Amino acid sequence: MTSLWLDTAEVIPTDPLTPDSRYDAVVVGAGITGLSTALLLARSGMRVAVLEARTVGAGTTGNTTAKLSLLQGTVLSALRRQYPQKVVNAYVEANREGQAWLLRFLAEREVPFQERDAYTFSVTEAGAEKVAAELTVAKAAGLDVEEAADTGLPFATRRTIVLRRQAQFNPMDVLGALAGDFRDRGGVLVQGVRVLNVRTGADAAVETDAGTIHADLVVLATGVPILDRGLYFAKLKASQSYAAAVRLPDPAAIPSGMYLSAEKPGRSLRSYPAGAGELLVVGGNGHQVGREPSPRRRLDELLDWAQYHFPGAEVTHSWSGEDYQATNLMPFIGKLPRGGGKIYFATGYNKWGMSNGIAAGLDISAQILGGNLHWARTIHRRVTSPAGAAAAITLNADVAKTLAVSWAKAELAGPEAGTPTVPADGEGTVVRQDRKPVAVSTVDGVTCRVSAVCTHLGGLVSWNDAERSWDCPLHGSRFSPSGEVLQGPATRNLPDAGK
Repeated sequence: MTSLWLDTAEVIPTDPLTPDSRYDAVVVGAGITGLSTALLLARSGMRVAVLEARTVGAGTTGNTTAKLSLLQGTVLSALRRQYPQKVVNAYVEANREGQAWLLRFLAEREVPFQERDAYTFSVTEAGAEKVAAELTVAKAAGLDVEEAADTGLPFATRRTIVLRRQAQFNPMDVLGALAGDFRDRGGVLVQGVRVLNVRTGADAAVETDAGTIHADLVVLATGVPILDRGLYFAKLKASQSYAAAVRLPDPAAIPSGMYLSAEKPGRSLRSYPAGAGELLVVGGNGHQVGREPSPRRRLDELLDWAQYHFPGAEVTHSWSGEDYQATNLMPFIGKLPRGGGKIYFATGYNKWGMSNGIAAGLDISAQILGGNLHWARTIHRRVTSPAGAAAAITLNADVAKTLAVSWAKAELAGPEAGTPTVPADGEGTVVRQDRKPVAVSTVDGVTCRVSAVCTHLGGLVSWNDAERSWDCPLHGSRFSPSGEVLQGPATRNLPDAGK
């Protein structure tokens, strides 16, 4: 599946990698965090290189619904249950500054965006209580959130709140503009080169599959850190959610705002001006990566919901995106432990990367360049609550259980299951071959056999029948049918398992 944004994006130029070259900074990852950070550093006069394993936007940014809003579902009330109000206020200020910076940038570069009102709505009584809590915390944080009587939605809601004059855009337009400005300032943007490791000593040696380059410092902007120092993979939950662009018989039936439900299964809506017409983008139905028996069924449920409420909806694109939620709900931004003071990182945006990603770029560049952000000081000094610590313990206990159960199932399969298997097209299965688990799939008539053992920490991958990928249920690494890494924290491909 390919997102609407990636399918219609213009090609962003790439630069060659020169082994043994040296930079002031190397940024790993060319999403909104990586490119905004790289641009901010390049503007200061630093010589900066961005390394992207696939193409610009291939990760989370190119698969988002791209809402730039300070009303973020029920995020603020969830944060308030773990932190004092001043910490929630600092989170809002970080997002406000990220939003303002990006809107100024888009206006200066004449990148199109649409001003829209943002709504959080509920369809159940339990959801209505969450909306009420969000309203209280949002007002305490200084946001002009209010009750909304008229939503413009084609179904009844129990309670809805609105924040006026937020924004939406095509995220690939944004990345294209960031990349263009970055390269105009002498930045080097290398696509198709995967970073495997970073060694720190007198400098930072960035090891890639195309050679090693050197820098004074490195910024990891890879969704989840690709280095295990600090064990942040154990503090994050990887979730996958779905989206689709649909064309309606009557474009006037498209609701005018940006919408997000307060309860599960999640429901997200926004419009997109596509050429002479307009599309409706619907999203939601998320789950933990690698834990869903049939991701395709999740996508189908979302499409059925859209076609029920918007009769005659014709699907033009469908896709999924992967996001990371911190167990303590607050993004992690700063220096990576055991990085010799040379490695910075940002992660855990909880599906709100358009503003948080820019805020992270502002924070990291300020740390490097000697800036001073009052909201950043508050966020960095936060103390993890008992609820956040308990969530981390629960998450890792669940990971351990998943690892044990998946390997037990593989053992029960027995060596006889190693008989050569050719799944039907679009399907994959894990079998035993010479007493080793092997992931076998057939896609577009091509059958591939690769190791079923994730190259990160040894989880057994499962087949994703929506994206036709192998997904690890432990920490969210994803691989193509032929074993190529699609998402980290894994950095190495699944080995070929032969015939």
